[in-house]
Amino acid sequence: MSTKIDRRDFVQAGLAGTALLAASLPLRAADTKKPKLKKAVKYGMIGAGKTVKEKFELIKKLGFQGVEIDSPSGIDRVEMLLAQEETGIKVHGAIDSVHWGTPLSSPDAAVRAKGLASLKVALHDASFFGADTVLLVPGVARDGVTYEQCWERSQAEVRKALPVAEKRGVKIACEVVWNDFITKPEQMIEYVDLFKPTSSASATAPAAPRRSTCPAVSRTNQMTLRAMRCRIGGRPPLGPTAFSGGR
Repeated sequence: MSTKIDRRDFVQAGLAGTALLAASLPLRAADTKKPKLKKAVKYGMIGAGKTVKEKFELIKKLGFQGVEIDSPSGIDRVEMLLAQEETGIKVHGAIDSVHWGTPLSSPDAAVRAKGLASLKVALHDASFFGADTVLLVPGVARDGVTYEQCWERSQAEVRKALPVAEKRGVKIACEVVWNDFITKPEQMIEYVDLFKPTSSASATAPAAPRRSTCPAVSRTNQMTLRAMRCRIGGRPPLGPTAFSGGR
């Protein structure tokens, strides 16, 4: 026995199915929603423009939404803050500008102290602009500095900066590239996970837990393109959005 379906029934059934599918789309979209990537460029790469505002207006026209600054630097912070407010270009992060010249792994205590002071300046600058990360190459394991020495010295110096990072709400984003230090993911995980909140920190580094316990330190993973940085520790920078910045 066969059941006949006329044209009207067929059309009505099709419309009902379409409506049901449309109703489910918002839910599916919400389930698969991903962080929105925004394009950023390093401030020092902007050659044109005489003022900070002119530089910001230029990159805005080119489709960029943010900049990453060097710190310490000679940037006029007030001028840049006003330019940020007037153009909408976000200073999303700072880069420790002296981590190569005055590494925290140096055998010279005076050099390490200078590097630490500069890192704290970068943390203050990032906070001033509302940014929440400072990129840091924690140490360099060569020129007489062993891997173990680089690990121990940089750990000790970064730990001293954690109170400032926590107070300012800025993460120290550790990056390892061209420095012959930490070349495997598990090494980076252990390095970061050794940090404890400053309230319970001790002079001796604790055994590495399975998960990071210090919100002031995050990890960065070098991608094929220098323009892309993937934070693999803690929350994404800038909450639901993330910046990819060029060097």
